[in-house]
Amino acid sequence: MSDTPPDRLSVNPSSPYFARELLERGVGIKFKGVERRDVEEYCISEGWVRVALGKKTDRKGNPLTIKLVGPVEAWFQSGGEATADPAPEADSAEG
Repeated sequence: MSDTPPDRLSVNPSSPYFARELLERGVGIKFKGVERRDVEEYCISEGWVRVALGKKTDRKGNPLTIKLVGPVEAWFQSGGEATADPAPEADSAEG
């Protein structure tokens, strides 16, 4: 497997950008310099993320999402779990 997450990834199983094996590995997302844990879908090349709009759902039970535009960074979490890892902050302090 590659050490770089894909350009676009979704947590929705009905999306063509859904990849269970990558999600199980754990993907960290940084949007506008802030780590986000509520991202439903992202695209690095187009510079956007989709996040849930509170607890609101559509008539099929899927969460309503909003598209936010800005710089997106993605990386694989160590250990496969989405944990608070101090390594990303240490990298930003160097540059």
